[in-house]
This record gives sequence, C-alpha cells and structure tokens, in this order.
Amino acid sequence: MSRKVYSDATAALDGVLFDGMSIMSGGFGLSGNPENSIAALARAPVKNLTVISNNCGADGFGLWTLLNNGQIAKMISSYVGENRLFEQLYLTGKLQLELNPQGTLAERIRAGGAGIAAFFTRTGVGTVVAEGKPVQEFDGEMYVMERGLRADLAIVKAWQGDTAGNLVFRKTARNFNAVMATAAAVTVAEVEHLVQPGEIDADAIHTPGIYVDRIYQGVNYEKRIEKRTTRPRAEGVST
Repeated sequence: MSRKVYSDATAALDGVLFDGMSIMSGGFGLSGNPENSIAALARAPVKNLTVISNNCGADGFGLWTLLNNGQIAKMISSYVGENRLFEQLYLTGKLQLELNPQGTLAERIRAGGAGIAAFFTRTGVGTVVAEGKPVQEFDGEMYVMERGLRADLAIVKAWQGDTAGNLVFRKTARNFNAVMATAAAVTVAEVEHLVQPGEIDADAIHTPGIYVDRIYQGVNYEKRIEKRTTRPRAEGVST
C-alpha cells in the first residue's frame, strides 16, 4: 500500500492543520466538493481560516458548515451563491471577502501552481476589482495585474484515483479541483473509487500523483442539487 493512502479524512488531515492557515477547497457549486474533508475540518479545533473556493457551499451543506462554526475568517471566492449565511456574515462585517471574477480566480490558482507570481488581465479594468492594483497598457489596451494564489492546504475530490495519487475528475467536478491540486504546500485528495497503479489509463489522468501528498477513499457522497429548476409538465402527460 502506498504511503500516500490514508484510512479516512480525519487521518489524512492529521498533522497538517493549524490556526490561521489558508485552504483551497475544490468544486463548483456543490459539484466536486471534497465533502469528507470538509466534514473533518468542521470537527477539527482549527480556526481563523482563509478559504479559497469558487463559492462557500449552500445553506446547511459543504463549506457552509465551517462558516456556521465560525472557523472561517476570510473567503477568497467568486460567487456568494445561495448561501444566506455567507451574505449575512459579510454584510455585518464578521467575514472578510475578496471577490474575484471567476476566470481570474481560476487563473490566479493555476498561476500559483505553475510558479507564476503575477499576470495581467483585461478583466476588471476600470472597476472596483482593479482598485489598488497596478494597471499597465499593452498594445493599446489596459490590463490589471493579479497575483498568483497558493495555499497551505488543498482539499480536492476526484471520481477516481490510484494509490500513487493520480486523479481523474468527472465532468463539472473538474472545475477548480485540478488547478488547486497543484497550488498548495500539501494536497489531500478524496476519491469515489481508489484503485491500484496501472488501472487508470495514463492518457486519462487529469492530475499526476506528483501533486498529491495524501489520498483516501471517500464515503457517503450526497451529490446534492444546489438549486433545482424544472419546467411545467405538459397537459396530458402522465407521471
């Protein structure tokens, strides 16, 4: 058994958590959330966290649990979403928030993983997004400088992984998880299916195992729908 393999989320996070740390949490909406790792963080005596994630879960689920526990001091994200607690804490000054355009957030994380300290983008020029940041002209257009992002810990969730840490993400769950796995001092991956090296087609691997420090088989995934929308049933159509 690989030295990267741990029995569960609690074991995988043991020894890497500390107050005031920064954590990247993968997923998009409620797709691809590292549910087991988030639950283990909610049980851990760790606080004053800076969490980097596209959003912060939804009411009663996902990263919302860390907000509700008072464990998060700052969010770096692009979307408040359907999270009323997130909105309330920010508007009452109890939560720091650094909002990023979604593409900029993804690129900041990718840059951090690639060792790129900063980059220039046209997104946000002339808006509050650019306040306090260097702005420079290239080829007649103005660009704002954004810093790459890294974290102390990345928690990611994959559909399949092997004991060497190679990961395969499924559809929407690939959003943010893959880039976050490259941009942290320690990356902990949970997977729906843990297999042996060689069982994953090398051409199908999205994140090579060199980026993954710890991996475990997740359990009890709920796959919730953040906001269900349906169309009216046509007349005369039976159930």
